[in-house]
This record gives sequence, structure tokens and C-alpha cells, in this order.
Amino acid sequence: MTAIGFCDLTVAYNGTNAVVGFNDLLHSGEWLCLIGPNGAGKSSVLRAAAGLVPYMGSVAINQTEIPAASARWRAQHIAYVPQAPVIPTDMSVYEYVLLGRNPYINYFSSETSHDRDVIDRVLNRLDLVQFSARKLGTLSGGEVQRLVIARALAQEAPVLLLDEPTSALDIGHQQQALELVDSLRREQGLTIISAMHDLTLAGLYADRLVLMHEGHRVAEGTAKQVLKSETLAEFYGVSARVHHEPDGTVVVIPQRSSHL
Repeated sequence: MTAIGFCDLTVAYNGTNAVVGFNDLLHSGEWLCLIGPNGAGKSSVLRAAAGLVPYMGSVAINQTEIPAASARWRAQHIAYVPQAPVIPTDMSVYEYVLLGRNPYINYFSSETSHDRDVIDRVLNRLDLVQFSARKLGTLSGGEVQRLVIARALAQEAPVLLLDEPTSALDIGHQQQALELVDSLRREQGLTIISAMHDLTLAGLYADRLVLMHEGHRVAEGTAKQVLKSETLAEFYGVSARVHHEPDGTVVVIPQRSSHL
């Protein structure tokens, strides 16, 4: 069982707070999605959890504080998909996804048959097998985004952090990627924290939503509890209609402003 907890997390850049007093606790198999307008602090929460930015307060996995852990330990426990990953253009797709196995490969050793099986399985499930030998510099933005998700899944870490994981994907590959992540969290008990701008997708896959605004959490609960027209108007400044499907799906439909 893997739990990740945040206690009074505060992240500041050049003296300006990006996140203030963030608290939460997730257990194995839970999916929390952070939503909110640009600059709300969503990415900073994820970067703190990945051990990439200094912070005040606490972020811990099974009571092990993230900054105190070694880089290898973090890589074995946390997989992170950033908004703008650095892509080595001369590396092949297969080689790049294989980097996800580095936490398990000792120095001066090579990958095992298990490592190769993991890579093959992830590439197949994300429809990337045909790109295995392609150089990363020849891929489209959507193909690269799927590739970065594939590398993260290849880590087989119990905590998965996703920062806008589907922003460059077409609707088919959005569903394919999120369905894979969802099936893996159910099969393997992954704990997932994502930041997403697509509110309908966020509500469709996550167990809970946390709405952030100017570094503070201002609403929390299920999609039905959080995604309300008046809430979206207050914190996003948008006119939107919220439709509830019979199966419980909450659909957010932006509306054009009326013109005289």
C-alpha cells in the first residue's frame, strides 16, 4: 500500500507564493485531479511532489519525506510527466522509453528480459510499437506526448504525477492514454495526481477534484460537487453550462457571451 501526503505545502518563487498551505492524503488506487485557471498552483504542487522545487511544509510517501530520499528511490516511487519535457531528438523511441527502467538497472549492467517486456507492453498499449526505431525529432507533438507517458508508465512507480498529460493529443489518443492510466491504477493500485484543463475529462476519470485559485484550494469533492456553473464563473471567469449525464458523467459546455 502506498500513501502520499501533503501537509501545509507552500511553494514560493522569488518571494511570491505559488501554493499556500496545501493539504491532502491519497492512498493506493486513488486519482486526484487538480483543476483551476492558469497560475493557480497546480503544476507547483506536482513539481514539489516530484522533488523538483524547494518547499515549506511536508510531502511524503509512506512517511518518507521526498527531498530526503535519494534520486533512485524517488524514481522507483514517483513517475512524473511534465508539461514541457526535454526531448533528446537523436534518441529512438525505444531507447527513450527504456530510460524509464533506469531506476532498476545497476551501473555497468544492461536491461533484463523483464525490462524489455515492460517496454514492449507499454509501447503496445499506447499504440507506439510502429515508432520504436524512429528518432524523437521526427515525431509530432501528440506522438511525443504519448511517448513521455509511456516512459513514465515504464517506471512502474506506485505514484504517477501527470501535468496536462493530454493537451497535445487528439480525442482518440486522449481517451486511449487516460483509459490505460485508469486501468493500471485499478490493476496495480497506482496513486495518481494530475493537473488538467479539460474539466470534462478531469471529472470523468478522477475520484476527486481540487479546484485551486491563486495558490489556495477553494473547492474539493466529486465532479458533481465541484463542477458547477456558478463556481466556474467565479474562479475561471467563464460562462459555462454543466450537463449531468444519466451515468453520472459531468459535461462542461462553454457558452458564448451574448452580444448586443
